[in-house]
Amino acid sequence: MERGIAIAGTITVDYNKVIDRYVEKGMLSNILACTRGVGGCVTNTIVNLAKIDSSVPLYAYGGIGNDENGEFILNILKEHGVDTQGIKIYDGELTAFTDCMTVESTGERTFFFAKGANRRFSYEDIDFDSINTDMFHMGYALLMEPFDKEDPEYGTVLARTLAKVQSKGIKTSMDLVSVDDEKYSKIVQASMKYCNYIIINEIEAGKSVNISPFGPDGKIDENLIRKICEKIFEVGVKDLVVIHAPQGGWAMTSDMKFYSTPSLKLPPGYIKGSVGAGDAFCAGMLYSIYKEFPIEESLKIACAAAACNLSEVDSISGMKNIEEIRKLYEKYKAE
Repeated sequence: MERGIAIAGTITVDYNKVIDRYVEKGMLSNILACTRGVGGCVTNTIVNLAKIDSSVPLYAYGGIGNDENGEFILNILKEHGVDTQGIKIYDGELTAFTDCMTVESTGERTFFFAKGANRRFSYEDIDFDSINTDMFHMGYALLMEPFDKEDPEYGTVLARTLAKVQSKGIKTSMDLVSVDDEKYSKIVQASMKYCNYIIINEIEAGKSVNISPFGPDGKIDENLIRKICEKIFEVGVKDLVVIHAPQGGWAMTSDMKFYSTPSLKLPPGYIKGSVGAGDAFCAGMLYSIYKEFPIEESLKIACAAAACNLSEVDSISGMKNIEEIRKLYEKYKAE
């Protein structure tokens, strides 16, 4: 019997605003469209997982406000068959929200974030006895203040959380966020020691171990990606390191075997936005790990899942089921 996947951490509502251009301070940009959707590690990743395969049991853990946006989140999760008993509702607190500004011509985006209830959700709010899944994924480190705090035994509260879950025989995974923080590597490395898997982008991976993934020409250097993967294993990740970027995905297993897959060649006009593309890649990878697919196949599915995401402005509408994801990969795979 499948025990499923639990996703814990940040929950937000995204206001996806398409603009004609990103301007200098004090100047005007036109909003061409505005839609509301879910956002954050929990909602993006878990809904995408549900759309990939509705038969997988899914459990959400996080915090929302007792407001209309919180109700919106709960309704979306329940519509997709997600168990929401692990979500804590805080009276007098806003559900976190993000203004996602996407430039129409390029798909590039900028975020303006209100942390809301994510400032409140903490270690004490997690019912660890209720977690009996095969996998537990949590994010985003460096956006969850109660979990980023120092812990005298484990380094951070997030590390303590992952260690607690791992002690139950559950495979753990973590996602990060791209921010500037002088303590970035210290905070992240504390938790890496208690991760079976880590699935992060090239910027986050580089900042985690203080190795830039970019060569002198400013482009991603695959040799540097390989070094970053090796360093992450030295830090303590146990089974698998996965790094993704617009150019593709890379993975390294604990026996130091290295894999890479380029992104799909998408036709002009296909990309509507990139909000949640990393979470879509992560969902494709988590699903593949859960189903024990080979690494090469897993990277292809993850890249194709990210491509599905790019077809819509919001973070979940573009996702397809696993059969359609495979077809999309074959249709647009790089030769």
